Amino acid sequence: MADLVKELISGVVDSVLKDTGRATTKRKRRKTRPAATTTAARKATSAKPKPPRKQVSKRRTAAGRSRQRRS
Repeated sequence: MADLVKELISGVVDSVLKDTGRATTKRKRRKTRPAATTTAARKATSAKPKPPRKQVSKRRTAAGRSRQRRS
């Protein structure tokens, strides 16, 4: 009796899957990027390093000068 029910259910499931046009879902593997497109590879092949910034003398503001005189 159990085999009959099992066979009936499996037949119904198979027919439903055929009607929908797709089988059970397949898991997709995650694709790895080629090494050429990773950010680390892009950084290594950048043009040329930027020169260091020039130091700019910071002029004191009027408030800063008066605060210095007070102390």
